[in-house]
Amino acid sequence: MDKELIKNLISNEIADAECLFEGDSCGFKLLVISKSFQGISLIDQHKMVLLPLKKQFESGELHALSIETRVN
Repeated sequence: MDKELIKNLISNEIADAECLFEGDSCGFKLLVISKSFQGISLIDQHKMVLLPLKKQFESGELHALSIETRVN
């Protein structure tokens, strides 16, 4: 899956998200930094990131993604 598409899908839901990638399409590691995460549990932060990618996971277009979130 294209990194730019992932970034755009997340940015549409988390306006100030900064997305940084490591790895390749077989196993991306994604760091998302946003002020929107302030005061939100780690699990809910990850849900915020994964929700816009739900269709890509369901279709199999995206199958492996390691996520880390940080408050900006």
